[in-house]
Amino acid sequence: MSVFTNSELDYVAGQRLGRIATVGADGQPHVVPTSFRYNAEHDAIDVGGLRMSQTKKLRDVQRTGRASIVIDDVLPPWQPRMIEIRGTAAVISSGGKAFGERFEDTIVRIQPTRIVSFGIDPGETTHARSVSSS
Repeated sequence: MSVFTNSELDYVAGQRLGRIATVGADGQPHVVPTSFRYNAEHDAIDVGGLRMSQTKKLRDVQRTGRASIVIDDVLPPWQPRMIEIRGTAAVISSGGKAFGERFEDTIVRIQPTRIVSFGIDPGETTHARSVSSS
């Protein structure tokens, strides 16, 4: 059983771009657009990139073991939707080729500990909860 609702999984599957947030060695937040995918085997979010091993986000994750990602959009005329996934994060040396042949094999995997969604689940404006992955 997933820590995500079916509506959240459907939403994530329909999106192509997110923003990963990490914290630098100087304590400053670092937020950048990124590719991502849901990894059903690990019930986690994998973040990939063309030069992932050379990025600040990867160095931040190696140092802190934490990251968040926000995936959002707006439907007309004004219906914002989003999911924020906070969690523990790890650098994984394989899996990036699942994003595409040009992508580096190294990824960051975010294991959710907190999920906040808005405008995704029918009948709920905001759905926030702490989770633990099995």
